[in-house]
Amino acid sequence: MNSTMLQNSAQDKILDAFVRNLVLVLFGITINSINRVFVFTFFKSSIFYNDPRYILYIHLVINDMLMVGLSVILSVMAYAWQNVPLPFCVILLIIADATHKNTPLTLAGMAVERYIAICKPLHHHQICTVRRTYILITLIWGVGVIPGLTDLIVILIVRPLSIFTTGLVCSSTKVYNTPYHEELSKVMSGLYSSVVWVILVFTYCQVLIAARRVSADKTSAKKAQSTILLHGAQLLLCMLSYIASIIDKISAQFLLADRTKVPFINYLLTNLLPRLLTPLIYGVRDKLFYSHMKGHFGCKLLIVRVESTKQ
Repeated sequence: MNSTMLQNSAQDKILDAFVRNLVLVLFGITINSINRVFVFTFFKSSIFYNDPRYILYIHLVINDMLMVGLSVILSVMAYAWQNVPLPFCVILLIIADATHKNTPLTLAGMAVERYIAICKPLHHHQICTVRRTYILITLIWGVGVIPGLTDLIVILIVRPLSIFTTGLVCSSTKVYNTPYHEELSKVMSGLYSSVVWVILVFTYCQVLIAARRVSADKTSAKKAQSTILLHGAQLLLCMLSYIASIIDKISAQFLLADRTKVPFINYLLTNLLPRLLTPLIYGVRDKLFYSHMKGHFGCKLLIVRVESTKQ
């Protein structure tokens, strides 16, 4: 009787893991497929190549696609590959963490670009050049990689070097499981989010002041205000992942029967869903980008309809 119950329990766990990974994979494919539309539109329309705003936007989209892809891969690996070599695992974790940090940093960069366009319009073309935009993206990646490299340095100091020859489940909680990593994570998350929020609040206030000046282009200023507010909303969505553990604890108290499902649902809502909403809202909201996207894919849909009617 006991062996039968244990066998059924094991089968239920395997089925539950399969369903969760299937949902996660389908969710990731859906998000990246939609975001691929924006990437395709950008590279098919050369008009966007010389505009720093669209370059930063498409960097945000590509970064989030990479983050979603790595996130799904790491989740599936946690079930399917129990003995991942530590050096390979650390590389994946560093890149995944960098893409996570890059999103708010890119949003801050986009807000600064709008601030310069409205408050310093005569100097915008001199300051916000294509070359400097790519330098900014390089700096964003450099800053985004720092927390992951810091975690690696802590491992090198605290753990024996022999650990790099072992295999383990590839997840940040398994690899970075020292008290130093926990404190370091809190400090880095607080520092990154504080800096980005200060930039967003400063740029919004400056644009708000510019909108009230008689000499300012009020229409453009109001659009810039809305854009920066949108960046703030996007940042709030992205920052949900920082309080995922708190949400887990609160949700588990109200959903006692489905306590094991809470972290998975929470992960989908706080980590993956914002990576769809942030590019989608911005891309559809921008009239120029949306018109080109509609032009490319509207023509394709029309061709498909015409060919289907002929057949």
